[in-house]
Formats: sequence, C-alpha cells, structure tokens
Amino acid sequence: FSPLVGSGLPLFTPRGYQLRQNLTDFVWDLMKPYGYQRVWIPHIAKTDLYKTSGHWDKFEDDLFHVSSKKTDDAFVLKPMNCPHHTQIFASKPRSYRDLPLRLSEVTTVYRDENTGQLAGLTRVRSITQDDAHVFCRPDQIEAEALAIYRIIEGFYSVMGMSLKARLSVRDPGAPEKYLGSDEVWTSAEKSLMNLLVSVDQEYEVGEGEAAFYGPKIDFMAQDSIGRKWQLATIQLDFNLPERFELEYVAEDGTKQRPVMIHRAILGSLERFSGVAIEHFAGSFPLWLAPTQIVILPVADRHVEFAKALATELESHDLRVDIDDSTESVGKKIRNAEKMKYPRMIVVGDKEVEGGDLTVRIRGQQDQITISKEAFITKTVEENKKRLS
Repeated sequence: FSPLVGSGLPLFTPRGYQLRQNLTDFVWDLMKPYGYQRVWIPHIAKTDLYKTSGHWDKFEDDLFHVSSKKTDDAFVLKPMNCPHHTQIFASKPRSYRDLPLRLSEVTTVYRDENTGQLAGLTRVRSITQDDAHVFCRPDQIEAEALAIYRIIEGFYSVMGMSLKARLSVRDPGAPEKYLGSDEVWTSAEKSLMNLLVSVDQEYEVGEGEAAFYGPKIDFMAQDSIGRKWQLATIQLDFNLPERFELEYVAEDGTKQRPVMIHRAILGSLERFSGVAIEHFAGSFPLWLAPTQIVILPVADRHVEFAKALATELESHDLRVDIDDSTESVGKKIRNAEKMKYPRMIVVGDKEVEGGDLTVRIRGQQDQITISKEAFITKTVEENKKRLS
C-alpha cells in the first residue's frame, strides 16, 4: 500500500501478481469445459447505464464519480460489471439457439468504501472479480446453476476449504426493497432450492439476505484456522434483463426475456488472496506458490550451472529463483525455509559434473537424491494436477 496511491488500493508485487494469476488460471481451467467465453469491458461508464440497471438509486453514494472537460456526460468508475455485460448480449439479435451465453471476465471494480471500513486485502476500494454472467432460457437455469456449483466445488476441494451453503431469499416483510414481481421471485427461489436438494448440499435459509435483483446461493468457506468467509456465490437475476429490455427469439418465433445468472468463484482476488495467505500460513501448495523451486549454489563457481538448470526448469513452465548471494549454503537453506519454497535444489560440484540432484521438499526432514529428468517429470506432473 502507498499513501500516494491511496488507502484501500493495494499494489501487487511480482510474487503477489503470480499468486493472483495462479488463482485465475485455475478458475479458468475449471470453467473452460462448460463453454465460457472471455470478454473485456472498460473501467468507466456513463451514469445512464447504472440508472437503467437500478444500481444508481441504491449505490450512488458508494460510486467514484468521473468528470470530463470535453463532454457533458457524467461518468463513474464501474462498481460492478453486470450492466456492461448486458450490453454485450444486446449488441446483436439473439436466438434460443444462442443460449446459454456464458461471458467471463477478470476485471476490477471500484467502490468508495469508508476509510474506517478498509482492512488489509479483505476490504479494499479496488476489487478484482473473477466475474461471469450466464444468459439463458428459464428451462436452462438449473443445469447452468449446477455447472457453476461443480466449478465452485472443484475449486474449494483443491484449496482444502469446506463449504456450507446459504440460500439467500427475500425479506417477506419488506417487498419494497426488491425489484421484480412476487411471481418471478418465487420461481427463482425455487430453482436454487431445487439445485441444492439435487446435489444433497445442506443449506440454511438467509431470510432478507437476497440481492435486490434476485435470490442467491452464498457459499461459506472455512479456512484452516476455523474462520468462515463468504466467497463464492450463484445469483439469479430476472430484473436486469427486464430493465435493459434484453430479448431472444424463442423456438415459436416469439420474443422472450433471458434469465441472467451472476456467479463468482473467488469472490474477489484481493480478499481471497488475503484469506489464502493465512489459510496456508504462507506454505502454498506447489501449483499455487509464486516461486516453486529455489536453486542454491554452494559457491560462485556453481552459479552458471544453476542458471542453466533454472532455464531448463522454466522451459517446463516451472517458476524458479536462484539465491546467488555470498551467504553460506547453510544460511541460504535457512532463508529458503523461511520463504517456505515448496522445493529447494542445492547445487555443488557433484551436480555440475552431471550427478543426480539433491532436493529438499518442504515439510520433509530428509533430502532426496533424484535424477534431473525424474525431478522434472515428477514436478511437472504434480504441478499440472495441482498437488502440494
């Protein structure tokens, strides 16, 4: 964080960036089999977009306003991405054959949080979302929601976090808080409940916890020290398609409204990064670690060999650092242990002369001796399978 940049606006160093990228790559790998497509949107929009969506009336005080000296149009930094994505849907005529349309994006939104509410990475003003929106027919809702559930389930099982579900529904005593008819809300809530029942997922009902545009399933993840975090979500939205007059031509030739499903797997990259750092206590699994392997030359004469070895490992998409400082090898090992690198390779005369590698695996007391080829094969396989 920099006071010149501003509070609540974190800056990510190369290691921090790599952690974020590893997380987003994993989510994308889970999404690809389900037919998602990537899109891109700008970081500002005219206020008209959010007045049409209904967000303006509810969140005007939480927006960063942007002025221009060259136009009378009023702009804001985008606080969410869904209204932009409706305009991609609306950019051309759509048929029932085009649905579901699954749009995905990793992008940053901005919200003017009170300074007193900001907290490290878990509450910031620049919020990077692994966002996606599915436009589908009503008869496709449960199948699409199930696909999202499987993505969430796959992600958190690898992260070693247990999940509990909350079905967030309306507050029946305050109908004025929500957009849309009672009939639409009843149908939406039933669809999400059917999903949870179909996968035998235990859930609690959060009365009054729904978004103003539709019901949702919020997933509460429990980390290694027992704390609970609301991270992933599946949200149904019958209202934005209505407000933006989105249409598709149905099989019978009539024009119909699509249903919009909002979903997030991580919640936000900033918040999840903060949670993950503490969940793993910095001992990231091999696939997630910003640096997977550190090479420790015993003396200066071993540095060139270490560089050549690093280049070869990097050619297999492994992330490698070299400690070529003048410290003793014992001090280098202690420093590497403090950094909690998953793998350490000590390089001396034997290795330079073509001998097997001496490898220390984090969490194992005894070092192992293994051929370079076998080490590469084993490490690449563990990395692809996202193992520790």
